[in-house]
Order: sequence, then C-alpha cells, then structure tokens
Amino acid sequence: MAEDHASRRLAAILAADVVGYSRMMGVDEAGTLAALKHHRESLFDPAVAEHNGRIVKLMGDGTLVEFPSAVEAVKCALAIQTAIAAGGGVAGAGKSGIVLRMGINLGDIILDGDDLYGDGVNVAARLEPLAEPGGICVASIVNESVGNRVDVAFEDGGEVHVKNIERPIRVWKWHPRDAAPAIAQAAPRTGKATAGTEPAAERPSIAVLPFDNMSGDPEQEYFSDGITEDIITDLSKVGGLLVIARNSSFVYKGKSVDIRTVARDLGVRSVLEGSIRRVGNRVRITAQLINAANGAHLWADRYDRDLTDIFAVQDEVTQKIVEALKVTLSPGEQARIANAPTTSIEAHDLYLRARGLLHGTKRDHAMFDQVIWLCSRAIELDPDYAEPYATLAWAHNLDFQNRWTGADDALDTAERFAALAVEKGPSVPFAHFIAAMNAFWRKDIERAKAESEVATRLSPNDALAYGMQGFVNIYAGQPLEAIPEIERSMRLDPGFAHQAMQFLATAYLVAGKYETAAATFRERIRQVPDTDLSRGLLISALGHLGETDEARRVWDELGKVNPKYSFEKHLERLPFTNPADAERIKEGFAKAGVSD
Repeated sequence: MAEDHASRRLAAILAADVVGYSRMMGVDEAGTLAALKHHRESLFDPAVAEHNGRIVKLMGDGTLVEFPSAVEAVKCALAIQTAIAAGGGVAGAGKSGIVLRMGINLGDIILDGDDLYGDGVNVAARLEPLAEPGGICVASIVNESVGNRVDVAFEDGGEVHVKNIERPIRVWKWHPRDAAPAIAQAAPRTGKATAGTEPAAERPSIAVLPFDNMSGDPEQEYFSDGITEDIITDLSKVGGLLVIARNSSFVYKGKSVDIRTVARDLGVRSVLEGSIRRVGNRVRITAQLINAANGAHLWADRYDRDLTDIFAVQDEVTQKIVEALKVTLSPGEQARIANAPTTSIEAHDLYLRARGLLHGTKRDHAMFDQVIWLCSRAIELDPDYAEPYATLAWAHNLDFQNRWTGADDALDTAERFAALAVEKGPSVPFAHFIAAMNAFWRKDIERAKAESEVATRLSPNDALAYGMQGFVNIYAGQPLEAIPEIERSMRLDPGFAHQAMQFLATAYLVAGKYETAAATFRERIRQVPDTDLSRGLLISALGHLGETDEARRVWDELGKVNPKYSFEKHLERLPFTNPADAERIKEGFAKAGVSD
C-alpha cells in the first residue's frame, strides 16, 4: 500500500506556525528552542497522535500534518489552541510563550516518499497566515465537511485571493476568545496532565496478519486463514480496542512485510502475527504481539493442543492480547468471547471451508454450490450452529445480486436463513449484519437500521455493520448521521475504504454539502477509475456548484466507461424514503446541463 513513488489521495492538511518566532529567537534563542521542544512533546505531538494525524515535516517553527479526515484535523487544532489559551501551553522566551496560527484544507495531495505536495498542501500553507494569533483558519470545504461535528462554530471570513492559487478561496475562522468562558474553565485535553486532570487516553489499536500455514499442505490454507479470522472476530467484540478488519489485514497474506509499514498503512500501534501447523488431530499455534513503534514483543506464546481444544486456544490468545494491551473486558464482552460457537469440530471445519470460499476471488455458480453443500452438512452435524446459517444467507444474498442460479426466490431464501441465524445465535454479530443486508435489499430501511445497530453493539469493530448503518441512514433521510458511521467503517477497513467512499460522497451530496461531495467523488474515481456510479452522482454535485464545464467533461468520460449508463435508472434503484432527497440529486443533474 505504501510506495516509494508518488501517489495521490484526498486528505486534510494542517499547517501550523509559531507567532513571533524570529523575535523570540532574537531575545532568547536557547529558551525559545527549549520551549518549542517541550510544547511539541507535551501538547502538539500527543494531540496529533490522538487524532490519527501524521506529522509530515517540521520546518523550524512550522509544522505540516496530514489527517485522514477534516473532522480529525479540526478537532486536533481546536484541542491544541484551546489548551494553550487555557494555560496548558508552555512558557516561551521572555513573557510571550508559544502561540500558534493554524490553517486547514481538505484537498488533493501528492505523496512522494514521506513528503507531501499538491493543491491541498499549498492552500493549507496559504490559510495559516490568515489566522489570528492563537486561532484557526479553514477553507470552506473543511467548514462544510465538519458541519456540526465539533463543538464550535467558525465565522465566515469571506473570499480571499492568495499567492499562486488562481481561484478565490472562501475562508472560515475561529479564535479561542469566541469561547472564552468555556476556555477559562478548561484544562488541556491532550498532552501532559496538570493538577487535577488526566491526559486523554489513546485507544489501543491492532491489526492481525494472516497466520502462516506451516502444515506443508496448501489445502490447509483455509484452516490457518479461518483461525486468523476467528481471532479478529473475537477481538472485534472488545469495545476498548480498535481492530482492523479482515479485508485490510489479509492484503498482506503471503507477503514479506515490515511491521512498521503495516502499522503505518493501517493506522495501528500493535500487530499480531503467527503460524499454524495442523497434523491429524493435533494443532500447533504460535503467536506474537509486536509493538510497531519499536519492534518489541508485548506477548508471545506457543500452543500444542488437540484439535478439540481449538476454541479454548483462540479464547486464550484473545485474552492474552487484551491483557498485554491493558484493556479491561466488560462481563458481556467476556461472555461473548468465551462462548464456543459449536461442540462439533467437524462442523466448524466445514464452516471455515465455506467462509474461505466466499472470501475468495472466484465467486461463481460452482463456488455457490460448494458453499451450500458445506454449510448444509455443517448444520446436519450441529443444527444449533448459527454461523453456517448466516453464511448460507450470505451466499443466497450474493446469488440474488449476481443471478448465478437465476432463482427468483434467492432473497427470500437468504432472509429465511438469516432469521434462523439470529434465532440460533442472537449474540452473533454477522447474523444481524446479514439480516440488515437482506432488509436493505428489500428497501426495509427501518429493519436494516435496527439489525445493523445490534451488530455494532455486539461487535464495536464491525466495519461491515458500521458501513450498513451509514448506508441506511443516507436513505432514511439522515445523511449527517451517516457520515461518521461510514468514516468509522473506513477507519476499521482502510484497505477497502474505496468501497465505502461511494456512500460517504453520497451522504455529503444528500446533505447538500456539494463541495465536499464533489471532492470525495473525485477521490473515489481516482481509486476506482472504471466507476460509473460515482461519475453519475459527481455530475449532480457539480451541477449544484455551477461547474457545468467540468460536469460535461465527466459526462463524456462516463459515456466511455459505460455507454449504457442511465442516470434516471441509477436514481430509481436508490432506496430513498424521502422523495425530496432523490429530487435534490435529480435537480443537480439537470443544472449540470447534460442529457441522459
């Protein structure tokens, strides 16, 4: 994922600079350098880490930071500026102390090695001097993207022209004095604690790499992959952890990787790796939990057990990881992790084979038939085993979408198995997710929302369920609620964020945040060049923005990607419960001046 050559992406950029730095250095060089170092170590750097930022470069008194979202960038800036205003900053040279100006932009960046370039960076650098000392200046797209997801309101600063940027930029500003009463009572929210306060805790985060198959038999890959996924599933039930989804961690399967690279790509602080050897009815599992920052082993162990003990081993591995990361389990989490899904090892083995096939790259009629046989046989061995029912529901749902068998009742069959999965395993998150998916295809938005909420409650790290919650909120007429849910899904499954990005952009479009919607659709098109859906909705956003020339260019491009594309039919398929939401998208397309 991380590459040495230049790549492009959408990101939020924060540019910060110390006010009066040259003057302070002239008065007391040693004191100023010491104050700046202490400020960074005790306040700035911890705030950046807490909000998932990456410090790209330090330029004397200036800093450039990349964030995955505008919300994280703004929250970080507010935390730092509020802490300084409340007295949490560090005394600088003389009497003046460390005071910062900050500028934030959301835009296209070019990543070249560890450095950043591009319009997104340039605009952020130009916004920073426009902020008042101690304040923040953001581009209009940042203010639009953040909306009401922070506790402050930015004031409209009008349009400005800045050096080397052709178009005028609308800016929005905030200063701590606008929230003076609250700041007077506030203590620093990040960094070193002052008397009577505790520093904000950074949530432990982990990625589980696919365990190596050491059996000497390629046919056993499904087993090592299945045990790895079971561990991820158990860890995902822990609310005090951030656990990367299987999709993203399995990108590294079969590759020789640097743990630091994996951690940086996936945004985690620790990585679990290991191996599995299965011979007859015996299984040997080795596992080691690694601190990605320094390569130190936080925990390591080896298990030689009978295959019948596999669930106990998985439970112990999960418990040891949780202990090593100093996370406390609630009684409910403890019970859900310790609950063995079946007493039949043979049924579990069949289920692992079926699940492995559905995760594979070859999805077709033959694969579907194999999955049906495997899960049906697993259910014969243990009629109360919930997971095979959920997997059957998943398979029939995919058949409904892909028309492998041509069965008219595929979705009905999927719903029947999903209901059985929920009945047999009410605490199985995937059973509720697949029930939500079936309801979504039925356009039963309320039921889909209810089932997805149960799934995220049972598994606070379920990227699929968070994504589903976001999807249903878009079409339920609550796009602003959908945005953080979809962003959460993307954070948990960063390797496949491009899939959820289509819906994130749609949420912005439905919410009337057209500038942010357009930027997000463009990013999705960059990542998925052959998408017709993103281009169709991008045209609507561009129409609302009055960018008709760009809309026509995208329409011409869309015709080459899919000559049979119909915007009208595309819109008809979207299950909006509020006709006004669909009409708003249709209106934007009409404003774009293109003909369907």
